[in-house]
Amino acid sequence: MLNVFLTFDVEIWCDDWDEVDVEFPSAFARYVYGRSSKGSFALPATLEVLQQYGCRGTFFVEPLFACRFGTDPLVEIVGLIRRAGQDVQLHLHPEWTDEARPPILEGATIKRQHLFQYSLEEQTRLVAKGKAMIEAAGAANICAFRAGSYACNRATLQALERNGIRFDSSINPGRAWSGTDFGAAERGQRVVQIGRVCEYPITVFQDRPGRLRQVQIGSTSTSEMLHLLQQAHAQRRHAFVIVSHNFEMLVPGSSNPDAIVVRRFKALCRFLSENRDDFPTVIFPELSAVADEGEPPVLTSPLWRTGLRAIEQARRRLYR
Repeated sequence: MLNVFLTFDVEIWCDDWDEVDVEFPSAFARYVYGRSSKGSFALPATLEVLQQYGCRGTFFVEPLFACRFGTDPLVEIVGLIRRAGQDVQLHLHPEWTDEARPPILEGATIKRQHLFQYSLEEQTRLVAKGKAMIEAAGAANICAFRAGSYACNRATLQALERNGIRFDSSINPGRAWSGTDFGAAERGQRVVQIGRVCEYPITVFQDRPGRLRQVQIGSTSTSEMLHLLQQAHAQRRHAFVIVSHNFEMLVPGSSNPDAIVVRRFKALCRFLSENRDDFPTVIFPELSAVADEGEPPVLTSPLWRTGLRAIEQARRRLYR
């Protein structure tokens, strides 16, 4: 049995930091709902597909934007997810820190994009603030975290421990800046206990010699994902962590659905539903802390699958 984590980073972005107040209403509508003549293919469609196939997902919600725009939009996001019976956990993009009114951190007047650019004390305060905001918005049992852009360091896990958060899913071996001060044994693919925090790394695979790629619905083909799931199952791995976003089924820069990504997501959920005994979808609140005994072999996808995906991605760009 391979525990599959369907994880979604829920974020809202404006195109220009100088115009955030003007742009936020339209950005919220697109990133959260993605309404078009074909339906709402952001959060609503994501939640509907999960419900249709009986799959469970973890939605890592970024709350710091609400320090600029008020809590009502955050309450709306959390409410959508909770009413669909899905799990809400914490996600932080500290780019919002200097936009907060009033300030979260004293002297935070310049933009620092990554959590590892903040001290342990600053990270502890940011995690505490984000956790309190998510809980106030209606979520319960906040026990898991993901750093924005996977930009964590050892201080991040210490900040989580100080805030009573037991699970992290920030380590991404395919990103050079993710967990750079972790040891090699802590920055791989096995589930590992670091202090009092249990790390569930993003699942990555080698799609060509020397390159690791994260398993992400918007950038990994259906054929690759199903092949990798079977491979990880054969390796007797403990966990398989898939990444997505609230806006992943949208054509970038618009509210129109991306038909290829929509088909991928539905095909993945259909496979997981039909094979739930071997590939159950799990969420963090139901877990106990465990650690794998050794580092599993690197997952690989043959070059011909990589080539087919490249063709599929080219078709996506062509038909936008």
